[in-house]
Amino acid sequence: MKLEHIGIAVADIESTKNLLKAIFGAEPYKQEVVASEGVITHFYDAGGVKIELLEATSTDSAISKFILKHGQGLHHLAFSVDHVSTDFERIKGLGIQVLGEAPKQGADGKWIFFAHPRDTSGVLMEFCSEQK
Repeated sequence: MKLEHIGIAVADIESTKNLLKAIFGAEPYKQEVVASEGVITHFYDAGGVKIELLEATSTDSAISKFILKHGQGLHHLAFSVDHVSTDFERIKGLGIQVLGEAPKQGADGKWIFFAHPRDTSGVLMEFCSEQK
């Protein structure tokens, strides 16, 4: 298991993209609409770990609700696993609440699931894999 990306919820995508361009000297290498999650993702390469900017597409999306409650900023840490279904069952078996009934399709062609931050020291954790 390794850190795959850091998800950051943003309220003003253009301002944040301009900031990252000034800091890193780079534009996002990929942008993707994930309709099922109500977001547009913007991916940056930060030396082997991706930074994923999360832009809400509607006021009722999870990212919009997160920003209203917490403000923009760190949303989640994502960890790469070999088979997301295996880790879904393993994490549940540890007594950690997972969000959803099963892994689902996420951004970047990955299968994903999240562990509830209440059970993970306040950090929303995503687990992702190309293999279901």
